[in-house]
Amino acid sequence: MKKILTVFIISIIYQLFPLNVSAGSDGALEIKNQTKEQSAEVKDCFETVNRGIFAFNQGLDKIFFKPIAKGYRYLPKPIRSGTSNALSNLSNVVTIPNNILQGQIKEAGINTLRFSINTTLGIAGIFDVASYYGLNKLDKEDYGQTLGTWGVKEGCYFVLPVLGPTTVRDSLGSMINFSGGDAWYNVTISNNTKYFENSDYYYSRLTAGVDFRAKNLEAFDSLEKNSLDLYASVRSLYLQDRNRKIKNLDETTITMNDDDWEEIDSQ
Repeated sequence: MKKILTVFIISIIYQLFPLNVSAGSDGALEIKNQTKEQSAEVKDCFETVNRGIFAFNQGLDKIFFKPIAKGYRYLPKPIRSGTSNALSNLSNVVTIPNNILQGQIKEAGINTLRFSINTTLGIAGIFDVASYYGLNKLDKEDYGQTLGTWGVKEGCYFVLPVLGPTTVRDSLGSMINFSGGDAWYNVTISNNTKYFENSDYYYSRLTAGVDFRAKNLEAFDSLEKNSLDLYASVRSLYLQDRNRKIKNLDETTITMNDDDWEEIDSQ
């Protein structure tokens, strides 16, 4: 039971914490793009408690996560790029089944080819060889998004200590990972193999969170500086981004910047 709880926490940090610390260059402008209908549908059932937890998370970010993310940026670009590529490749083990569940057969085929090529020729995904063959990286998918495409409503919005913002639906989606929905979890945690250790899963999830946080340092600083109500801004941006992903809209959400490090460093 302790192992399951630990894995749940690590996974949610990877999936949700970055949303709590990422932001765009103009948070107020981006929030205006969110529909009024979406805001009305999602209830902040525990706002008073949520605001207290949010303040705690922000303090923890300042003394722990942000300094680590800053240190990560000092690593040589090839190391950061290779790490980001490998983590992106690994995420396909969750994206591919969700492509299928959402009826995205073409995308499932592309991601399967990308995963196969990058895992082999790309040396465990360190090098994005698939892109050289015209198989460009697609958006990530998860079980929370799949539930959304099936018509499942968000439920209450709430903030978890350390873990950050989520909804009832997204939390249920995350739990599917531990019920056989995440192949990486299956080979590292569920099944004892001679190739992987339990710690491999934990390290990959924590590294993904640090990598994502490092990519959004300036973005969050800008939102924090320009927002009159940071809690409300993060809530709106989280719901906006989830809505965009579920509807597969061709819009760029700056607050969820997960580009390659080559693109980020060249800006």
